[in-house]
Amino acid sequence: QVQLVESGGGLVQPGGSLRLSCAASGSIFSISIMQWYRQTPGKEREWLATITSGAGTSYEDFVKGRFTISRDNTKNTVYLQMNSLKPEDTAVYYCKARVRVTRASTVERDYWGQGTQVTVSS
Repeated sequence: QVQLVESGGGLVQPGGSLRLSCAASGSIFSISIMQWYRQTPGKEREWLATITSGAGTSYEDFVKGRFTISRDNTKNTVYLQMNSLKPEDTAVYYCKARVRVTRASTVERDYWGQGTQVTVSS
């Protein structure tokens, strides 16, 4: 089994910064892509950023220049540095990892974390 645990959320004032972390543990042979999403009540979960095992990155347009995704492959951890936060960034933030659990099989499966609340308010 694979577990993803996010941390780093909280209350921050507009214009402030937060750094989210998401650590994967359990039966992991390799992780190809890691991603961040967010969700607000009544809305669908929306993709924010992706990072590949080779550190290639991509971002949704509305976070480009403000959010930075990174990862530490030695720790199976992905980060999201969020700067210049706005009230509309308030949401529950989730990470997702595409995991290959054994050397014997090339099958990959997506796992989600439980989410961490980010509130941007004065």
